[in-house]
Amino acid sequence: MFHLPRLSLAAKLFAAVFATAMAVALAMGVSAQINLNRDFLGYLNEQAVNRLELARVSVAAGYVENGNSWDFLREQPSQWGWLLRPRLPEAEAPAVKTSPADLTGATRRFTLFDADRQRIAGFPLPSSNAIERAIVVDGLTVGWLVLTPFESVSSGAEKRFADAQALVAWGVGGGAVLLAAAVAFWASRRLLQPVRRVAAATHRLAAGDYTTRVAEGRRNDEIGQLGRDFNQLAHTLQRNEAMRREFMADVSHELRTPLGVLHGELEALEDGVRRLDGAALRALKGEVSTLHKLVDDLYELSLADVGALAYRKADLDLRELIAGTAGAFGERIQGSGLTLQLALPEQPLPAFGDERRLRQLFNNLLENSCRYTDAGGALRISARREGGHAVIDVQDSAPGVLPEQLPRLFERFFRTEASRNRRSGGAGLGLSICQRIVEAHEGRIEARTSPLGGLWLRVELPSHG
Repeated sequence: MFHLPRLSLAAKLFAAVFATAMAVALAMGVSAQINLNRDFLGYLNEQAVNRLELARVSVAAGYVENGNSWDFLREQPSQWGWLLRPRLPEAEAPAVKTSPADLTGATRRFTLFDADRQRIAGFPLPSSNAIERAIVVDGLTVGWLVLTPFESVSSGAEKRFADAQALVAWGVGGGAVLLAAAVAFWASRRLLQPVRRVAAATHRLAAGDYTTRVAEGRRNDEIGQLGRDFNQLAHTLQRNEAMRREFMADVSHELRTPLGVLHGELEALEDGVRRLDGAALRALKGEVSTLHKLVDDLYELSLADVGALAYRKADLDLRELIAGTAGAFGERIQGSGLTLQLALPEQPLPAFGDERRLRQLFNNLLENSCRYTDAGGALRISARREGGHAVIDVQDSAPGVLPEQLPRLFERFFRTEASRNRRSGGAGLGLSICQRIVEAHEGRIEARTSPLGGLWLRVELPSHG
């Protein structure tokens, strides 16, 4: 089966513009030709009718001068041409000029009939649509002067004029077609060249080359916007690919550490190097708990990414929730050698949220401070209402975080290179989970430098009541 070749976008654009121009030029040429012929023939016939009126006066005068008879024309047909000359008063004679009807040979289409409709002189075959004028002498119709109208342009001056007009019309149409072809060729190459570059870059991007970019130039039209959007897409894909690789590397690293410890402990027990006692069991249980916590955090983050993390929101008191969480962390805070400073309002701090998820939020914030703050430091927790929001501040003492690293604290597996690193045992997922929980409650969380010398985490949640 024969298949037509696939046309490029440039070829389709060229064909569309060129075909449209051809159709318009052809329609203009045909309509111009039709209108020219119709109007020109109408003009010629109008001039011929005017000439017919003048000829009727002359023919009537010739009839009277020759004894009220048409015999002089029957005997001398050569008198017919002389008889058709217009007869005007002597005062108007100098102003008489040859009429357009005489130039186009309209008088050759005149036919003279007598009163009985018998042809006397003139055009031998008058048409059925001939124009008649009665020749009246002394109130009696003595004959008929008939004009056969023009039905087409014949040879002569009128044909040369019509041909010249048609030539001009078709010349203009042909020039318009050539101009349209040039414009279509320019548009197909010039305007679509950036589109072809984007298409080629898209193929490279689809093949996995996320470093590909297109030259944006200084265009402010849709094509320029397309180039900028493509570059933004390529940048996002490149960044996501880098994050994916970092994520896989971090996950494998976090899993390798506790698995390596478990493997070593089990080999030691198997070889008899270590006895199976309470200490060995606690060590194994600790590594399993680390693995379990990492898997749970990854699972929660995956649910949050697809919007499947369940929330059961209800009215609650944030003051009571924060106080309960801080009380449960009392031993953990003391074990880390920290001093807790709690500043809560006397009145309830109402909010609308999921109590279990918000408790998880505050647990992660306190765990982050206990894990990464040096012993002998301080942990300050305050809460208050500002406008329509409840503001919770969690500040700790040294070590701190560099200002340029603060925005990245909520990235998965991100840790600073200072004392807040893997030696403290964290996987770097706690703050990412905190951010998802806060965003699910239509709030926001941000990291700042604490006046105490460490990290300051501020949480703003919509307040109700």
